[in-house]
Formats: sequence, structure tokens, C-alpha cells
Amino acid sequence: MNVVEAVAAARRAGDFSDLVEAIPYLKFLGVRVETRDGRRIAVMPFSDHLVGNPTVPALHGGTLGALLESVAHLELLATADHAKLPRTITLTVDFLRSGKTIDTFASARVVRHGRRVATLQCLAWQEDEGAPIASAMVILKVGV
Repeated sequence: MNVVEAVAAARRAGDFSDLVEAIPYLKFLGVRVETRDGRRIAVMPFSDHLVGNPTVPALHGGTLGALLESVAHLELLATADHAKLPRTITLTVDFLRSGKTIDTFASARVVRHGRRVATLQCLAWQEDEGAPIASAMVILKVGV
């Protein structure tokens, strides 16, 4: 099964866990996707290899950026009806506070979906969704 077929199967089943498991970096991060109140939430369980600054200790910013970019791709794959895989054009991450050494959650929302590009807003949080630790605007190339 190729990637496009895997995405189509995930859309039909409403379960992206097999797709996430097939992406080596997401597997390295330990990311899984859950559905809560009709929303897809990416969960990155804490692991020691995710720490960027052991003296604080705090999560590495690259892992947070990867989580936000990945959740944007997954949200677009789940909601769009095109067969082509999106490609990142721009990723702008705002680090709002240090990521503690606990589980991290992320979600994405499609702000605009055009014929050629889609813009998504993403948030990452830990204990309280109302207090995000990072946010991102992601522009993805779609279609054509």
C-alpha cells in the first residue's frame, strides 16, 4: 500500500494511528493521535530523549516544532478531499513557555483552504489547553 492509499484508508476508518506509525520521526517522538470531542489531538508522551536542556529540564524546541508541523499535516490529510500529500511551505513557531518534562498535546485548525495552499493554526499544550506552550502557523502546498 502506498502513502496515498494509506491516507485514504485512514480517512475512511477515521483512525490515523497506522499512518503515524509508518512515519519514522513520529514513531521516534512516540506521537499518537486520539479523537476527543470530535477533534484530532496529537499526543507526544514524555521521554528522556525529548529533552533539549537537561539543566532546566525542558523539551527540545525542535520536537515541539515537529509535533506542530505534523499535527497540521495530519489535520489537513483528515479533512481535505484531494489525493496529493501536502508539502510544507512555511512553518512559523512561537515558543510561549518552556515545555515541562510531561506529556504534550497538540491540535490544528484549518484557517483557510484554497486550491493551491492551506493555512493552519496549531497549538501545543501540556496540563491546560488554555495555557499553550507553543503555537504555529503552517502554510502547506496542496492540490495542483
